[in-house]
Amino acid sequence: MNEDALLAHARNAGFAVDWTDAMGRAQRVRPEALRRLIDAVGSDEVAPGLPPLVTARTGKPIVLPMDVDGPAELLLEDGKTRSIVVRDGALPAISLPGYHRLRFADREVTLAVAPPRCVTLRAIGQDRRLWGVAAQIYSLRRTGDGGIGDAGAVRDLAEAAAKHGADAVALSPVHSLFAHEPGRAGPYSPSSRLFLNPLYADPTATFDATVVPSEEALEQAPLIDWVTAGAAKFARLRRLFDNFAEIDTPLTQDFKAFIQQRGEALVQHAAFEARQAGGPERYHMFLQWLTARSFAAAQQAAKAAGMRIGLVSDIAIGMDRAGSHAWARASDLLMDLSVGAPPDIFNPNGQDWGLTAFSPRALVARGFEPFLATLRAALAHAGGVRIDHVMGLMRLWLIPQGQPATEGAYLAYPLEDLLALLALESHRHGAVVIGEDLGTVPPGFRNRLRRAGIAGMDVLWFERTRLSFRNPSRWRGDAVAMTTTHDLPTVAGWWSGEDIRTRRALRLAGATEEQERERDRPRLWRAFTSAGVADGEPPPAEQSEPAVDAALGFVAQSPAPLMLAPVEDLLGLREQPNLPGTIDEHPNWRRRLRPLARELFEEPAARARADAIARNRQR
Repeated sequence: MNEDALLAHARNAGFAVDWTDAMGRAQRVRPEALRRLIDAVGSDEVAPGLPPLVTARTGKPIVLPMDVDGPAELLLEDGKTRSIVVRDGALPAISLPGYHRLRFADREVTLAVAPPRCVTLRAIGQDRRLWGVAAQIYSLRRTGDGGIGDAGAVRDLAEAAAKHGADAVALSPVHSLFAHEPGRAGPYSPSSRLFLNPLYADPTATFDATVVPSEEALEQAPLIDWVTAGAAKFARLRRLFDNFAEIDTPLTQDFKAFIQQRGEALVQHAAFEARQAGGPERYHMFLQWLTARSFAAAQQAAKAAGMRIGLVSDIAIGMDRAGSHAWARASDLLMDLSVGAPPDIFNPNGQDWGLTAFSPRALVARGFEPFLATLRAALAHAGGVRIDHVMGLMRLWLIPQGQPATEGAYLAYPLEDLLALLALESHRHGAVVIGEDLGTVPPGFRNRLRRAGIAGMDVLWFERTRLSFRNPSRWRGDAVAMTTTHDLPTVAGWWSGEDIRTRRALRLAGATEEQERERDRPRLWRAFTSAGVADGEPPPAEQSEPAVDAALGFVAQSPAPLMLAPVEDLLGLREQPNLPGTIDEHPNWRRRLRPLARELFEEPAARARADAIARNRQR
């Protein structure tokens, strides 16, 4: 195949042969890299004819992706039937959102008719500027949690935060990890995004607390021992299952209904877990049922406490190719490609995240069922969802296995279809959608998210000009505002320079970072004083408390419809949950908060900061 034919083939497969890097320079993918990428995706053409699902928008004429003429029957989701005529592949607009069926001749297609945009934060808040907390689930404490924060601690935090006017609790991912290897605790490298991590189950949400013994030594540890605490918790859960399976009660009937509702996907996941971790398949179904009930109880408690949103779940960008989804449904995925990022100013070699992702062709061929199943799982017990690396709705940087990240390319995804399905599911669940739009963002992409009703993310560390930090009044009015994320320094860590010292010890810090930080501290403090959240001279680096107070008040002044305060900042902690670029050399995903979740706002500093946030949000 000559180079012109190769380029045409690559473009036909959805790859961007030419692209622009983070420095604005034009790039072209090398021919050898394109050959590997095409081989990994497969050369089969999309089957001709109607796909099983076509997306559309309410009130707009529907155009089918092929020429069809003649009479047809439209079966609406509400049960009503209409006779219509399809002319040149087009049919009249439908005003009712939903999944409708179009029948003609010997064919049938689902029409996913979506509202113009997702449920927005402004609609939920009725134009009030809301605020909430962001938490890593495992870090939260409650008595009896066995050494790992769980849905019960989430419930406690939600109820405590609601008393201070919070309307949301944004959580780290709850995806299923690896029951046979609890030490693999990274929440963004899931086994399956369709199922939950049983280590987050709260047995007391379903069973009498007296039958659930505590593990005091594990619960008091400052860092989670995932292997020991995970094994102990699974042992407790197995005892509950063994006792539960012997009794016929309304709970057992609920369990059976759950199995029937979740269908073949649950059967496959349980089979994978049983093969890997041992135990009967019904036990692994029990774990999913118990965990689902736990998060349902947490969301119910959050809403009962007065939260407008409640829990906000998080969808990881991909899956581990050794996990449950890949084992049961490999044809959904691009098994020979890894998700990552192209080279940029911070990572000149690019990034390989070691995850696999959906095949765009498989999504279309299967009526987007894999995407819908993932989204519905995330929204089952939540009032909102955060989509990690939301640019993946439009394109992903994919790398052939065994190759460096520089040998990857962008693969296009059916953005408009995915946005329509997000809008439809958002309205069906009454849930908001937040997109993590940090990093290399395609031109015009944020505007497209805005029109779709998807909130972006504004983070303090990135809201700056070359010599200053941007006043919060100039932040976006359709994004979620926050001081930091799980991958970035806490405010106390940034102000004190703890993040630089940690990375320097691991040989990850740049040579000029300390000097840059020395210049940035007074710049940030001037921004604080200009916004009226601080006064006087900036405190020294070792005195980070005033900077934390000011930063939270500063971000709270943003016009964003929702501001999220990480619990680490509410408590003034210096250590961040995760340090990118490290695995075992740093305690990632292991740090536990000192106070119990239900008592977190009884800490004087946390209470004062929460009250200051609430005041600033009411301006």
